[in-house]
Amino acid sequence: MLSKTTRLTLVDQVILQIEALIDSCEWPVGQKIPAEPELVEELNVSRNTLREGIKALCHTGVLTTRQGDGTYVTSSSMLGAAIQRRIQKSSLLHTLEVRNALEQEAARLSAERRTEQDLERIRFFQQECSSFTAVHDIEMYVDADIKLHQAIVESSGNGMLIDLYAHITEAIKESITIFLRKKVADALPPNEHHQLVEAIAVQDAAAAAEIVQQYIYQLKQEVEMEEN
Repeated sequence: MLSKTTRLTLVDQVILQIEALIDSCEWPVGQKIPAEPELVEELNVSRNTLREGIKALCHTGVLTTRQGDGTYVTSSSMLGAAIQRRIQKSSLLHTLEVRNALEQEAARLSAERRTEQDLERIRFFQQECSSFTAVHDIEMYVDADIKLHQAIVESSGNGMLIDLYAHITEAIKESITIFLRKKVADALPPNEHHQLVEAIAVQDAAAAAEIVQQYIYQLKQEVEMEEN
């Protein structure tokens, strides 16, 4: 039996409006949101309604309130916050297995669907990775590496895959950085990114997926050795 539809409460409307601001990147992750008086006026709601909406978003992990400082955006969506909390409870090995599944499919789809503009972006971040590897700047390397894989994922044209990967990248970035600090000299095989990018460039989907699989497998082996 169908239940009757109900109108959104004012609190629900506040939540939706704030989520829209975050989703549109008007309020990007890491930004401090406007002060309460400003939001009350802009949203045309009472302080209590606004506080309830913010409290709900803090509970889900989308916002975080810092005592004496203000409220900050900590995730781009409730789904993203939930995924980040789950990843933080997972081992690095399990995280790599999930990354393997997402990046293999992204590489395959990228090889099939990428445009010349996509390929240009991918090559740019490939060069960034090579440059930072050469000088052993691991923080900058990891940042460029994440951006490279994001560019590959975005060139897949699959909106759901893009959203899922966007939520997983920040959660794994810190753990990957900690691991690679111990292995700066061989953080990445010299031609690994080159092989992947070239497979995408010639639109060899099977080879692109296989290269990702081999790379993640190698990382898993190194993690297992570190843990044993």
